[in-house]
Amino acid sequence: MSHFPLLSRLSLIFGLVAGLSAAARPNILIIMVDDMGYSDLGCFGGEIRTPHLDRLAANGLKFSAMYNTGKCYPTRASLLTGVYFQRTDTNFSHTATLGEVVRPAGYHTWWSGKHHAKFNPVTRGFDRYYGLLGGAQNHFNPGDGPAPGQPAPARKGDANRWSLDVAGAPDLTNFIPQDPKYYDTDAFTDRALGWLDEYQHSDKPFLLYLAYTAPHWPLQAWPEDIAKYKGVYDAGYEPVRQARYQRQVQLGLIDPKTSPLPPLESGRKAAKWEELSTEERRKEAHSMEIYAAMVDRVDQNIGRLLKRLEAQGKLENTLILFLSDNGACAEVPKVAYVDPAAPMGTVASYVSYGPNWASVGNTPLRKWKSTSHEGGIATPLVVHWPAGIKPRSDWNHEPVHLIDIMPTVAAVAGANYPGASPETAISRPDGVSLLPAFKGEAVVRNQPLFFQFNKGSAVRDGPWKLVRLGPTWELYHLASDRTETHDLAAKRPELVKQMDAVWRAWWKDCTGQDWTGTAPKEKENE
Repeated sequence: MSHFPLLSRLSLIFGLVAGLSAAARPNILIIMVDDMGYSDLGCFGGEIRTPHLDRLAANGLKFSAMYNTGKCYPTRASLLTGVYFQRTDTNFSHTATLGEVVRPAGYHTWWSGKHHAKFNPVTRGFDRYYGLLGGAQNHFNPGDGPAPGQPAPARKGDANRWSLDVAGAPDLTNFIPQDPKYYDTDAFTDRALGWLDEYQHSDKPFLLYLAYTAPHWPLQAWPEDIAKYKGVYDAGYEPVRQARYQRQVQLGLIDPKTSPLPPLESGRKAAKWEELSTEERRKEAHSMEIYAAMVDRVDQNIGRLLKRLEAQGKLENTLILFLSDNGACAEVPKVAYVDPAAPMGTVASYVSYGPNWASVGNTPLRKWKSTSHEGGIATPLVVHWPAGIKPRSDWNHEPVHLIDIMPTVAAVAGANYPGASPETAISRPDGVSLLPAFKGEAVVRNQPLFFQFNKGSAVRDGPWKLVRLGPTWELYHLASDRTETHDLAAKRPELVKQMDAVWRAWWKDCTGQDWTGTAPKEKENE
């Protein structure tokens, strides 16, 4: 496949940033949440209280078609390296990380939260790292044993390896619970606030990557946050979904003519609301109350960050990007260590909310995490940078991707790619800079966008999207059918064949191998 030449691409990027703002290089704050649905935020139609994110959206930019990989760990690799995960692995081989690119340009580089890979980030360009290397954890107690005064923590398997950001001792360790008031969303923010205070008088800008594990299962939240949503979900899945859809239409996010609300997808084993007993309905509603509380708590912590940045006089020139790693999660995990009698949402409980609420979370999009349909790969993107962009009340509907973050960050940081990466045969970024979008201009992209995880694959080329969940391709014209309700594959077989050939060429370009019909199994870091 042909690629836009790297030197020409970087020249274009730096020319754009020079014309964007005469201000000093900005601080950069990237906030990623875990398994959050497309419609959960208030500014994207949700009933969950997210005033701080809504504020950022109202005073910045809102992207309706920000794409990810559909799965936690490949998304994080693409975000941090600017390449499709198919070019690398969970060691980030043959890549440069954001830290390795911007640190030589004079940035502090900090990372708090989830990693979901196989190495300590302090070995790949980050000055400070606090968090877990695994993919999921108990939010109240990520360790194996109980904290003082607490029952044993529920967990899926063995405890994750952690970096505790101990001065002079960046080695990985097991998390040892000591604080019965620990909650990871709060703790990740506390660590970030500590760094902001420690370096507040530095003349160097910072890159802060804040990777919350919320609202990924297990659903666990503070009682006072859960109480805010008591009764909100008692009517069941469909009334909440319909209300979200109507708000999305009112907000201008959704055009009902091009994005009709498809039927609720319940999955093979999920019962409909009317089939549930009174007790089952109560449990279902309560699981969503806990989930909403987790998103609410994330927003509260973002509020804490914004308040600190304002107090330090740094919010004006901080580029903030907020997004999720994939769509809402329909999984119901098997759990090895749990107290079935523990109250839902507590440290000894380990519950998820299943496919019905995941469909609600992704309103109006189809499917969920781990697929390449829109519900799996589309995330809200909120961008806020008062010194560099003017707020817009309308929506940016251009398709953009995680791979675009590296070129964008490198541009605003004035950084050279691949920076100080120690890797060999480094892949150049697959993405393009989003700076034109920040100026209200079109993003120039000379290649389609590609997707593959497990049984899901897709290619998006302009308004057309070829997608599958298994062996058979479906074809959608997203400009007139964003919710993937009218499969045109049988009517346009020549286009299916053409786009399939493009997808196969991309696969071979990334992997060096022909597509066999079955993706190689990636051994993720559990």
